[in-house]
Amino acid sequence: MPRKAGRGPEETRRALLDAAGTVIRTRGIAASLDEIAKAAGVSKGGLLYHFPAKDALVRTLAQDLLDAFRTEVHAALDPADTAPGRLTRAYVRASLDTSYDEVAVRENIALIAQLISIPEIAELARADAERWDRDLRADGLPGPVVTLVVAAADGASTAPLWGAGIDVTAARELEQQLLDLTTGALSTRD
Repeated sequence: MPRKAGRGPEETRRALLDAAGTVIRTRGIAASLDEIAKAAGVSKGGLLYHFPAKDALVRTLAQDLLDAFRTEVHAALDPADTAPGRLTRAYVRASLDTSYDEVAVRENIALIAQLISIPEIAELARADAERWDRDLRADGLPGPVVTLVVAAADGASTAPLWGAGIDVTAARELEQQLLDLTTGALSTRD
């Protein structure tokens, strides 16, 4: 199948990553390059031009997911906030962002579950988690506060996996409570 007209190399690469995500999520990690190429609307040769092997495609897909979350967190930084815990507060805001559809969140979690079963991807995720740990611990808050706030944000962000997503009002309340924990304001509230 030839490349779709009008699509440049970066658009094709993005289409391949998106197709790989969809196909791997639905068919599992054993999904073939042919299936992924077909879903992206390119030939297998076109896929191999961008990603010389399935391992490279899967590694890039996993890194793309990790980088996307890091980008979301940095986009959630408040330019007016210069107090200790600034990055932790952005992490909370990005993790509890309710603008995402619960089905999309579940699909993303299902994809991550498929990818994390690959030892190389598990190591990539572990290195990313260690980087988050270093970055958040260097954010100026006491370690136990960071641990509690990040664990709560991570837990709430995976609630849609079980079909029991947190409603918007509850998410906003939890977000505020976690943000307050990072500023000490929670202890002064009634």
